[in-house]
Amino acid sequence: MKRIMTVILLTLAMAFAAVAQEAKPKADAKPAEGMPSADQIIEKYVQAMGGKAALEKINSRVTKGTLDIPAVGVSGTMETYEKAPNKMASIATIAGFGEVKSAYDGTKGWADHPATGLRDLSGVELANTRLEAELHKAIRLKELYPTITVKGKEKVGDKEAYVVEGTPKEGSVEKWYFDTQTGLLIRTDAIQESPEGKIPTEIYFDEYKEFDGVKVPVAMRISTPMYALNIKTQEVKHNVPVDDAKFAKPAAK
Repeated sequence: MKRIMTVILLTLAMAFAAVAQEAKPKADAKPAEGMPSADQIIEKYVQAMGGKAALEKINSRVTKGTLDIPAVGVSGTMETYEKAPNKMASIATIAGFGEVKSAYDGTKGWADHPATGLRDLSGVELANTRLEAELHKAIRLKELYPTITVKGKEKVGDKEAYVVEGTPKEGSVEKWYFDTQTGLLIRTDAIQESPEGKIPTEIYFDEYKEFDGVKVPVAMRISTPMYALNIKTQEVKHNVPVDDAKFAKPAAK
């Protein structure tokens, strides 16, 4: 889900790069002394999401919702398709701009943007896409990120969170914030790669709902130095047929 939001974010960055917002300074996280281990934090997260057994039962996910950028009055709709083990696709239809499409077919990734056209993903951008296309990522964190370090505690809004840094085999280092009370992931920080360069990105997961025994984030905010993007998921369907054609790269126009 996070990767799908990031794809939308990156494409909108190219469309609305002129809209600038001052990046907020961040307080340093507290030292990690006395913190639970990374294994304990991740185990609590998996349980909070519904547990390993419930998560493994999900073999596909289709979501529909809306997006908006309040600063410029832009809104649209979005559809996402995920299929185990690691296929994903998204279609964002943005008023006055067109369709933004992106997908990963299990091996290759591509994006189709009204302004830049169809292109293949490569390098760090492809590596990040490969990670985020993992439908069962929550239960594979230790496998996908060989180095995971607890950095301390930090406030996220009115909630206290454990700050954990994950370094994958390939791709960008990520910082995760897990609610100390619920165990849920409530924020992620990462440097996202795009044709326009590196984009510091913060994603806030403000609300989760349970579908088929697992929790799914349904209200998200994405923040960059340029603008803020709001995501509302209105429909979630699990274990429905998803044709592999959804992930296939279209023919060049």
